[in-house]
Amino acid sequence: MSKLDEDFIYQVLSIVGEIPEGKVSTYGEIAKLLGKENNSRLVGRVLSSSDSFGDYPCHRVVNANGRLVPSWFKQKELLLREEIIFKDNGHVDLRKCLWRGE
Repeated sequence: MSKLDEDFIYQVLSIVGEIPEGKVSTYGEIAKLLGKENNSRLVGRVLSSSDSFGDYPCHRVVNANGRLVPSWFKQKELLLREEIIFKDNGHVDLRKCLWRGE
């Protein structure tokens, strides 16, 4: 892994660590905050292996439609504990819960 890759990983994880309880962000919003708007999939890849780097609230990151990570069943439970609001379709209500790095 190159130094640039490690820097990107820690930048992503730093932003994820700032997402407050009761809020969510998206892969795209995190990429935008890093000035790398086209790298939302790379953000997702970083988060899929975040356990290797420490304890981060990755459950607070959803896709642009508010959809949860497929097959990560504990994610919804963790978000419900934080009183995240879900729509009838099971997606997070981003209008009420989105954090954009304010």
